[in-house]
Amino acid sequence: MTLHASYDPDNIFAKILAGSMPSIKVYEDPVALAFMDVFPQSEGHVLVIPKQVEARNILDMPPDQLGPYMHRVQKVARAVDAGLSPDGLVLTQFNGAPAGQTVFHLHFHIIPRWTGIPMGRHAEGKMATSDQLEPLAKKIRAGFG
Repeated sequence: MTLHASYDPDNIFAKILAGSMPSIKVYEDPVALAFMDVFPQSEGHVLVIPKQVEARNILDMPPDQLGPYMHRVQKVARAVDAGLSPDGLVLTQFNGAPAGQTVFHLHFHIIPRWTGIPMGRHAEGKMATSDQLEPLAKKIRAGFG
């Protein structure tokens, strides 16, 4: 998909927001939803998506909603840090298919990193199970303390 196209209300993240697709949530409020990436690049890989907006990418996000959304991205990143104690964090966001975007609803990846442990490639990993993701989600939820 190009950088400029219509929002598809049937994308997987819209379905997660609607409750018609499952997710392992770590945080939710009226502004954003954060959940475990089922194709993690690292243990504890979380996605943060805005709610109540049809934004395919950062260019589509209404400016008045961008600040509150980014506050939630930071809040979740802090919880990942507190809950998992990684050596570093990668925060990334893709805009358009040529840039690597695979789901066309604005989202940030929060990917914990540990020294000496390689990070998987975006959109190429093996699907994780709920049994693998839930213990990590529990630690991240505790990180909101």
